[in-house]
Amino acid sequence: MMVNTDNLVSITEANQNFSKVARMVDKNGSVVILKNNVPKYLIVEFNQAEAVQTAPDEDVLKISERLIAKNREAYEELAK
Repeated sequence: MMVNTDNLVSITEANQNFSKVARMVDKNGSVVILKNNVPKYLIVEFNQAEAVQTAPDEDVLKISERLIAKNREAYEELAK
């Protein structure tokens, strides 16, 4: 996942000024909240939440094809 450094907010700042975080989400689509200088939370618009949680079918198919190709011998042995 690519993270725009302009969308990083410390947990302290988010706690003290959540309206600023909400405006950043409105403007940029998401905000990453840091806890102990490590990305910990992702805030997105509600209507974007499903897209963030699920991979497109195409991605799932590509991953499946790659795993099958990588483990073809094992799958063939199991199929016996």
